[in-house]
Amino acid sequence: MKLTLRLLFFFFGMCSVFAQTKVSGVVFDESNVSVAYANVFFKGSTEGTITNEEGRFYLESDNTYETLMVSFLGYESLEIPLPKKVNYDLKFILKEAAGQLDEVYIVTGKQSKKESENPAIAILKKIWERKRQNGLRQFKQYEYDKYEKVEFDINTIDSALIKSKLFKGMEFVFDQVDTSKVTGKTYLPIFINEARSKVFGDNLKSKEKEDVKGNKNSGFSNNQMIIDFVDDLYSDFDIYDNYLKFFDKSFVSPLSKTGVNTYNYVLSDSAFIDNKWCYNIIYYPRRKNELTFKGDFWVNDTTFAIKEINMQASKSANINWVKEIYIEQEFEVLNDSLFLIKRDYFMSDFAFNKKEQSRGIYGKRTTLYDNYAFDIPKEDKFYSKEVYSYNEDVYNRDDEFWDQNRMESLSQDEKGVYKMLDTLKTVKKFKRLYNVGTILASGYVEFTDINFDYGPIFSTFGYNEVEGIRIRTGGRTYFGPNDLWRMEGFLAYGFNDDKFKYGISGKWLIDKKNRFIISAGNRRDVEQIGANLTSSTDILGRSLASSSLIGTSTNDKLTNVNLTTVAMDLEPVRNLVFRLSGTYRTLSSASETFSLDYYTDETQTTTASEIEQYENAFSVSYFPGRKMTGFGVERRHANDGYPSLFAQVTRGDKSILNSDFDYTKVQFSYIQPWQVGGYGRLTTTIEAGKTFGEVPLGLLNVVPGNQSYFSIYNTFSQLDYYEFVTDTYASLHLEHNFNGRFFSRIPFLRKLNLREIVGLRGVWGEVSQANRALNASGLTYLAPTDKMYYEYSVGVGNIFKIFRIDFNFRGNYLENPDARSFGVTGSFGFNF
Repeated sequence: MKLTLRLLFFFFGMCSVFAQTKVSGVVFDESNVSVAYANVFFKGSTEGTITNEEGRFYLESDNTYETLMVSFLGYESLEIPLPKKVNYDLKFILKEAAGQLDEVYIVTGKQSKKESENPAIAILKKIWERKRQNGLRQFKQYEYDKYEKVEFDINTIDSALIKSKLFKGMEFVFDQVDTSKVTGKTYLPIFINEARSKVFGDNLKSKEKEDVKGNKNSGFSNNQMIIDFVDDLYSDFDIYDNYLKFFDKSFVSPLSKTGVNTYNYVLSDSAFIDNKWCYNIIYYPRRKNELTFKGDFWVNDTTFAIKEINMQASKSANINWVKEIYIEQEFEVLNDSLFLIKRDYFMSDFAFNKKEQSRGIYGKRTTLYDNYAFDIPKEDKFYSKEVYSYNEDVYNRDDEFWDQNRMESLSQDEKGVYKMLDTLKTVKKFKRLYNVGTILASGYVEFTDINFDYGPIFSTFGYNEVEGIRIRTGGRTYFGPNDLWRMEGFLAYGFNDDKFKYGISGKWLIDKKNRFIISAGNRRDVEQIGANLTSSTDILGRSLASSSLIGTSTNDKLTNVNLTTVAMDLEPVRNLVFRLSGTYRTLSSASETFSLDYYTDETQTTTASEIEQYENAFSVSYFPGRKMTGFGVERRHANDGYPSLFAQVTRGDKSILNSDFDYTKVQFSYIQPWQVGGYGRLTTTIEAGKTFGEVPLGLLNVVPGNQSYFSIYNTFSQLDYYEFVTDTYASLHLEHNFNGRFFSRIPFLRKLNLREIVGLRGVWGEVSQANRALNASGLTYLAPTDKMYYEYSVGVGNIFKIFRIDFNFRGNYLENPDARSFGVTGSFGFNF
């Protein structure tokens, strides 16, 4: 997701009216105070909106209207003539209705939470009672047709942007400019994707399957990355749930059982909608800066099912790079008691800041539902998800298919997007701009003529005590995102040790159905081994600890690594991966002040300084809930926030390739992120392992210290490298990000949108006497055997939206030589 955010920021930098009536303005009272949630609508129609927190509104219609109505409880209604079809930045003043003041209440400030004093609360409780009986939940099985349209637009199009040098030679794109009915801003579509599918579900088995029938997009080669990005951000949700997850954050639903403590509710109106009597309830946040919405919903008076709802995120919500979030859902009445979703619209305004005039990117998703059918059972194998599923015909449907399968016709500007983008791709200047965005997103420079990518560019420079300044060049073969085979490699040079390093690897997807992959490679490099407890057979991987620019103390415990690996991967069931590998490695110290020496005889008279070892490893990885896109040898992650389970057995054998040791190593890890409602996100990691047999320092499990000033998850910030060495270990890492839950309630901190982060880390381990007897390195083996080593941290995130600072405290083992009791680490990144 972070790579995709880079692409989004690139579009920030880039950053024929078809409706018949448009109007925008601000509503005030006689004291010049803006009036929030006032009703604004065209006279003689049902087309309207409500004002936002600042009293602003925008309204448009395809029809021509000559009069606008503005009304609010406790005030006289305004009737304003519209002399033109387009009327912007109008100002309206509402007068108090003196004769009615004792009969009405005004929507402002805190509302009562008591059912006896607030009729909206009584209705809300009825919604809670009936929510499990509404919608698809009341059927054993269900199926329906689904149409989804995803669009990205540059917004706030003005004359300055049109005349800018950026778009010189590409002025024709502005022929597609239109105006948003939500924000009133002009926008230019730059990407569109349509998908038609059939969805099947079984409530008894808790299973669902989506069968894609057609997919059409604007034709960019990397647009699947954008589609995945939007789909992950705008993942499906149920408004009846207590919390709704967007942008990796949990917003409190206006229908949540905790809603009375988060929102103010006001019963505003009642009317017939589709021949059903419904109540209208307005809601708005009780406090600023929390992840909440404002808006209104219509609810049926007998089933207490939602008929319509709109949700607009508060501008003060603690979320980065997003200025507006707007959601609309409409529900269809199929019979007297059945309300099913018919239309879902989700729009976000991505921008660097939340100022009214800031230019940004709209990300929009419209989803339509139709042709519901129920209680048609399917066999279990029907819902089993194929590991490989790609039908090229789905992505090449003709116009006739789309004419018959669109549930909603494209607007005039959307129809022009396909043609405009086809033309735009032929403009050399646009190609250059698009290539820059691709580089920022992927980290590679594409040379399409020779099917080669140079990079990753972010690894070009590094530094450590042994190599000094390190430069690196590399690349990979790239014929397309779904290549069945790929080669990649690098060449690096250290100015201090005056040595070249290299790595080369290749992988080939032999069987698509079960994702059977063979891979092989060799790497000769300088590495900080022991940067992770759980071993990896990744050929070209390199830890941050190997190239940290500055640290808390001298980092000279580096190792020369010559690694050769051959592996086979198999994924017979989606997200369940088996891996069998054979690895031969040579390890030796890369520094004169660090030793990997071990005794080669029982009398401890002779030593060796180099380890030569062959080992076989068998591992099982499971990623429940993971979504991947593509079908090539390398696929892309379409989501995050899923758990990860890993188990591995490694066998070292002296009889193969004249290796030095016999041993068996067993390891396990489990990473689980948890969304804790409105209290943020907790990430937990459990690791455990044991080595059976006698091995030297280079093959033991080093507890991962962190001598850099970066906050690195799954390491111990107050430990030095090799401070603790184990052959048996168990560790636990906890990190909780409250997403500003408490800072938002402190007045002088509220506007800063800071986020509280706490962490707790602990490890227990031991080293056998036999392994101690092998040690000739001069390093005293210490292990947290008598008591678990632990440390804790408190941090502040979202500083200037990109920085995080952690204050780390060592809990025990303070008597160890040069023990660091306190330290400060930090990190930066683009996160919502």
